[in-house]
Amino acid sequence: MAEEVMNNKQIILKHYVEGYSKESDMEFKNNNIKLNVPEGSNVVVLKNLYLSCDPYMRSRMSKLEGSYVQSFTPGSPITGCGVAKVLKSGDSNFQEGDLVWGMIGWEEYSIVNATQSSLFKIHDKNVPLSYYTGILGMPGMTAYVGFYEICSPKKGETVYVSAASGAVGQLVGQFAKMLGCYVVGSAGTKEKVDLLKNKFGFDEAFNYKEEKDLVAALKRYFPNGIDIYFENVGGKMLDAVLMNMKLHGRIAVCGMISQYNLEKTEGVHNLFCLITKRIRMEGFLVSDHYHLYPKYLEMIIPQIKAGNVVYVEDIAEGLENAPKALVGLFYGRNVGKQLVRVSRE
Repeated sequence: MAEEVMNNKQIILKHYVEGYSKESDMEFKNNNIKLNVPEGSNVVVLKNLYLSCDPYMRSRMSKLEGSYVQSFTPGSPITGCGVAKVLKSGDSNFQEGDLVWGMIGWEEYSIVNATQSSLFKIHDKNVPLSYYTGILGMPGMTAYVGFYEICSPKKGETVYVSAASGAVGQLVGQFAKMLGCYVVGSAGTKEKVDLLKNKFGFDEAFNYKEEKDLVAALKRYFPNGIDIYFENVGGKMLDAVLMNMKLHGRIAVCGMISQYNLEKTEGVHNLFCLITKRIRMEGFLVSDHYHLYPKYLEMIIPQIKAGNVVYVEDIAEGLENAPKALVGLFYGRNVGKQLVRVSRE
């Protein structure tokens, strides 16, 4: 049988990165790809439709040892979560024409091992496909697990979310409001602060860049303290939060975006508060909790269709604009979930 060879545009990591990542650390290239599948294999050929830009990807651009994720390989395509259409399949769980989400390459076409890439078949197509990079994909599960499973929230508790207008934060705030909590979020522009209050329903929100004293700012919004902190930022923000936590407060450590581009990360000075206030602070990886994905979909899809949960996306058009979109995360350029549309099918 003749091999089908296609031109495949790709985003390649040129070299390991130190300090702040730049668009020039990545390269837009054309390569050929053979779209053939060995019979009886778990290999699936995908046409990629949407790519997810996520902060954790910055760490993969550096040479990592002992991390939960592997470094990207210089000279090879970047990989990340995305939505794709199955063109050919050697895996009986996936058929030609299926829509899926999971780990795919930053390229037009990917050949992946369906098991290793943790591909999920998309069953509900009555929502925007792009949602499977966000609210119905990894960020949505991250918000769900971090808030409900790690924080054990109760009605009436006080909740603080940093980086609150991002892919995960906007959902944590809405989940907290659905439960009857008092919710405050922080973000880095007036536009994002307005979004938190007027679109996502946060009780209060503030621009952390305008606050000279973060401890005092949090005291202003939480005079009686914080029950739950959903941590996306780290550094000085975490230090300020620790001073404002209530007794037996819970902190879900999702990410620390303020630290990802620093060659020497900032220290945290107020960890003694964990003892004096009996705070439970727990890091988590969403990949440990994907067994809960069906349960999450049962909860979230009806809420989306009823209009009870909203989701804001920032969509970059075209694979060639993916490096700019990814780097923009670390400068706060995105408004909402940052993703890239590779193809409209």
